[in-house]
Amino acid sequence: MSESPLDAAAADQILRDFTDPETGRSLKQMDQVREVKIEGNRLQVTIGLTSYSAPLWEETSCQLKQRLQTGLQGNPEVTVDVVEFERKAEPIGGVGLTVKSVIAVGSGKGGVGKSTVAASLAIGLRRAGCKVGLMDADVYGPSIPHLLGVDEKPTATQNRLQPIDADGLKVMSMGFLVPPAEAVVWRGPMLHGAITQFLRDTDWGDLDYLIIDMPPGTGDIALTLSQLLPLTGAVIVCTPQEVALLDAVKAVAMFRKVNIPLLGLVENMSYFLCPDNGKRYDIFGTDGAQRKAEELGVAFLGEVPIQIAIRQRGDAGKTDGNFLDEESAPYFDRICHGLVRNIATEKTAEPPMPSLSVL
Repeated sequence: MSESPLDAAAADQILRDFTDPETGRSLKQMDQVREVKIEGNRLQVTIGLTSYSAPLWEETSCQLKQRLQTGLQGNPEVTVDVVEFERKAEPIGGVGLTVKSVIAVGSGKGGVGKSTVAASLAIGLRRAGCKVGLMDADVYGPSIPHLLGVDEKPTATQNRLQPIDADGLKVMSMGFLVPPAEAVVWRGPMLHGAITQFLRDTDWGDLDYLIIDMPPGTGDIALTLSQLLPLTGAVIVCTPQEVALLDAVKAVAMFRKVNIPLLGLVENMSYFLCPDNGKRYDIFGTDGAQRKAEELGVAFLGEVPIQIAIRQRGDAGKTDGNFLDEESAPYFDRICHGLVRNIATEKTAEPPMPSLSVL
């Protein structure tokens, strides 16, 4: 007995109802369904997804496959392939940036590993296939150059600073412009001017994400950024102990006060797993950041334990190695994936774009 052919109209409706993780709009509406082949009880679909949503490609293809399998009669054999779909960023703010999402990484206090998390977020997104820039806005204590192991001086082309290329990651930092032993002693207006120049006068190109490593505390950099361009949101980094969480709460309040959405909270130095005996030591307490995130109504992106290798790689300027080490990679991968998924979820929750027939 031959297999019944699949219902092409039903398959088309499922594709119309399935949304692009970047825009939250129908794949069919955005012309991202590249090919549909039906042969008996077999269905092959090719969809186009952007580099912006690269961390979610596998998850998205699996979700579509499941919907097609459960939504069509006859238990069909479904294959979903993903190809890259190009959608350029639009200029945002008044500084000439062409970037789809600007994400600030902040903390209520110093010493919690904020810059390590910021650098790792940028590296993780770039490794996933996104076009990423990393801006070190911690003017008084720029540590991004050291964490990435780069010490080049930016050049200028047609009065535009060229960001340093760190293995495909575009980077700009005051640390590239000021000798390591020299202190930056500036008042607020000069700080505002420097941040503005880093955004306006740097040739960032077309980016999916610009990650901004913020200074610790609740200074006026967040206010400067909120005035210059629309931020997608902020990620807060803290450690589990109560005294650090008090400062994290202030950081959350600061971003909310300047109308910057909170994308999530990361708990760094969550615990120490002794390499000698495998025993876990909760040096700074247990799950403090996760509980505080729930209290504040902020997503919890994940934890990063204390690992000697993470510290060693940071000191050696090899932070990208965090993604090559099977002991540390799962933590950073989970945070990167959770961040992009949360942004995509917000997009899906937005009202759908009106169809052309309604306009």
